Amino acid sequence: MSPITAMARETLEAPDAVARLLDREAGRIAELGARIRVLAPPVVATCARGSSDHAAGYLKYALELTAGIPVASIGPSVASVYGAPLRLGGGVLVTISQSGRSPDLVALQAAAKRSGALTVAIVNVAESPVAAEADVVIPLHAGPETSVAATKSFIGSVSAAAALAAVIGGDQALAAAVRGLPEALRRALAMDWSPALETVAAAGPMFVVGRGPGFPIAQEAALKAKETAAIHAEAFSTAEVMHGPLRLVENRFPVLAFAPDDKAAEATRAGIERLEAAGGHVFTASAIPMPGIALPAAATGNGLTDPISIGLSFYRFIEAVTRARGLDPDTPLNLAKVTETV
Repeated sequence: MSPITAMARETLEAPDAVARLLDREAGRIAELGARIRVLAPPVVATCARGSSDHAAGYLKYALELTAGIPVASIGPSVASVYGAPLRLGGGVLVTISQSGRSPDLVALQAAAKRSGALTVAIVNVAESPVAAEADVVIPLHAGPETSVAATKSFIGSVSAAAALAAVIGGDQALAAAVRGLPEALRRALAMDWSPALETVAAAGPMFVVGRGPGFPIAQEAALKAKETAAIHAEAFSTAEVMHGPLRLVENRFPVLAFAPDDKAAEATRAGIERLEAAGGHVFTASAIPMPGIALPAAATGNGLTDPISIGLSFYRFIEAVTRARGLDPDTPLNLAKVTETV
């Protein structure tokens, strides 16, 4: 029997990691949320790379939907390479990073602080340079993560984002769903996505689609398909895919669709039907009935947290796909665990 991969082991650790985060940082998240509510920032900016940037994308939807605060991603090179001054006085910069070590993230955070922004770091390594220089730090408590593919740290980051948005937006329903996340995530680990295994393991190019808070999770899934399974996966919103990329969908082109139970569900349904009509071989991860071949998802009781459980189920799935393709998800070609860019 083959030994368990680090990616598989760390994926299985995600529910307990989120439980630790919520247990140890609930007070700090509540204080930060209250502080941001009083500050009433005109904008929240985000700073991140890779998987953490997808977590920042999730934060964007969560804050805009619950609190109505515009959220914008700033490219770290604006500060680290171009040296452009920022005008973030009265705003907030949230840096999300597993390692907290990349020089470009440190540089952008420093530029934001000089401009008068409140700087927040959501990091797994609490002793990192990003954490040391931030005004407020939310440690993820995910523990050491050795697999090149971030799993439990990403799930922790989006869970922290959901918890923070619930406080800032005063959303009690979301807060309740966040408290229930560890149990929902344990159920997510048991979801059987084997109906899609053979098709995805044989895939060349493929799409991963989602809408609203499901879109950044689709982006994360596409990245993981690239870096672990060497599949050329591209992510689109179920609206944006109609504006050109739909041309590629023919002859049973493989598509993974993520469909949370939220206000966009009917629009997502219509998008999936168009993908199928165009010739797509669509597999749909959802806790509610949807077109496409069903991939079960663990319901969380909220459309903002459903994508988190879908993301964790995907991690187990893509790890199995990677092994089915004869690859080791822990040693992807050309990649290292910590990527430091300037």
